[in-house]
Amino acid sequence: MKTTGITRKIDELGRIVLPIELRKQFGIEERDSIEIYVEGDRIILKKKKEACIFCGKTIGLVSYKDHMVCKSCIEELSK
Repeated sequence: MKTTGITRKIDELGRIVLPIELRKQFGIEERDSIEIYVEGDRIILKKKKEACIFCGKTIGLVSYKDHMVCKSCIEELSK
């Protein structure tokens, strides 16, 4: 794993600031969702890609109860 040489402190609410250089590099915009998970002794942050929860398509998405569903799957489910 490559280190960036950047260090940040965690504030009293457990927050950190991602440096703008990293946000630009990974295309992270204000209000984007970030996935947080653990691999061994590492905490991994990953930009969440919006995709249909059933088929994984990324176009024609509709939000339903905090989940993304594509129009094709909606049509299939409504049959």
